[in-house]
Amino acid sequence: MPKVAFYTLGCKVNQYESDAMAELFKERGYEITDFERPADIYVINTCDVTNESARKSRQMIRKASRINPNAVVAVVGCYAQLESGEISRIPGVDVIVGTKDRRRIVDLIEESIKKHEQIVAVEDISKERSFEEIAFKGLRQRTRAFLKIQEGCNMFCSYCIIPYARGPVRSRPVESIIKEAQELAEEGFKEIVLTGIHLGLYGHDFREKGLHLFEVVSRLSKIEGIRRIRLSSIEALELTDEFIEGLSKLENFCHHFHIPLQSGCDSVLERMNRRYTTAQFKERVEYIRGKMPDVSITTDVIVGFPGETQEEFDATFNFIQEVGFSRLHVFPFSPREGTPAAKMPNPIKKSVKEERSHKLIALSRELEKNFRQKFLGDTVEVLFEEEVDNNTYEGLTGNYIKVVASSGENLHNKLALVTLKENTPDHLVGEIRT
Repeated sequence: MPKVAFYTLGCKVNQYESDAMAELFKERGYEITDFERPADIYVINTCDVTNESARKSRQMIRKASRINPNAVVAVVGCYAQLESGEISRIPGVDVIVGTKDRRRIVDLIEESIKKHEQIVAVEDISKERSFEEIAFKGLRQRTRAFLKIQEGCNMFCSYCIIPYARGPVRSRPVESIIKEAQELAEEGFKEIVLTGIHLGLYGHDFREKGLHLFEVVSRLSKIEGIRRIRLSSIEALELTDEFIEGLSKLENFCHHFHIPLQSGCDSVLERMNRRYTTAQFKERVEYIRGKMPDVSITTDVIVGFPGETQEEFDATFNFIQEVGFSRLHVFPFSPREGTPAAKMPNPIKKSVKEERSHKLIALSRELEKNFRQKFLGDTVEVLFEEEVDNNTYEGLTGNYIKVVASSGENLHNKLALVTLKENTPDHLVGEIRT
C-alpha cells in the first residue's frame, strides 16, 4: 500500500483541506503516514500570507525531498497558486496544484508518476465563481470538526495577499453543508466549527438573496447529535443586530466570537484598508455583550504596521484594555510582496515590533486571567478533548475557556458538567459533577 504524508502550513481552512485530500487518498487505497517518516508521496499544503510563510513552505518542500529523494512531491495551496513558476524550479517537485482542483490531487499525482513529468494545475483563480466541493467522510482525528462553508475574499486589506491567492467570495450550497454536518453527527462529533476565508460574507454570491450565515447556523442547530456550533472568525460589521439577536436564541450556539481587530487606532486601520473605525468595533462588541453576557471575544492584532508611531501603538494598547478581550493573537507585521503595505514608507524596526508584541502578549495573559476569574464557582458544560495526564482531561467551555478536570472515567469527546474551582495561569481547574 503506497504511503502518503501531509504537511500543512497556515490557517484552519488549510487544515480542513488537507484532511479532505487525505481522505481522497485513503479512498483510493493509500496509507496516510507521518510527515517525518519515509513515504512514497509527500503533499505540502502551503501558506503565502507573508514572505516568511513562503520561506517556510519552500523549506518543507525541500525537506520532503531529503527524507525520501525518490518520493513524489506535490505542492498545493496559496503559495502554489501565486508562485507556481518559482516552485517548478525547486528540485524534486512533481505536481503543483493551486487553490482549485484539489479534488483531482490523486489523479494528478498518478498522472505525473505514469508520464514521468512535472504537472502544473494552476488556473486564474480570480475568474472562479463556484465553491469547490471535496468529498469528506471520516479520517478526522479531532474532537471538534471544522466544516468549510465558504471560500475567497473581496476585501483587499492593504497587507493581505489572500484575495489574490483564493479568489472572490464563493459560498457552499446549504444542502451540501447540512449533508456533511449530518455525517459528522453520525461519526460522533458534538461540536462543529464553521470556517471559511471570509465567513461573514457567506451567501453574498448567491442569486437568491436573503440566504445568510444565520440560515446555515439555524439549520445546523436542528441536527440531532450536534451539541455545539461555533464560528471560526467573523468581521465586526458583519455582526448585525438581527444576526446577533438570532444567534442568542439558539441553545447550541457557542457564546464565542473571534473578531479580528488588527489595530486599535483609526489612522492605522485606514492605512490597512480595514473599512471600520474603533468606535464601530466597540459598539458591536457592546451589543453582543448585551445579548450574551457570558460571551468570550477574542481577536487578532498586527503590531509594527508601516508607519505605526508610538502614539498609534499606545492607542491600540489602550483600546484593547478598554474593550477587554478575552484573548489576543498578536502578529508582528511581516510584509508580503505584491501587497500595497509591502511598499509603504517608514517600516518599523524588528526590535520595536518585538517590544510591542511582548507588551500585547503580556496584556493578553492578564485579560485571559481576568475573563476566567468571572466564572469561578459556576457550574458549566465542558466538552473534553484529550487526556493530558493520568486521569486528567482538558476541554473547552462553550465560551472558549480551557478547563482541566480529573476523572476515573474516559472523558474524551464527552460533555460533562463541571464546577470551576481554581484559576491557574492558563486554564481553570474544575470538579466533575456526578
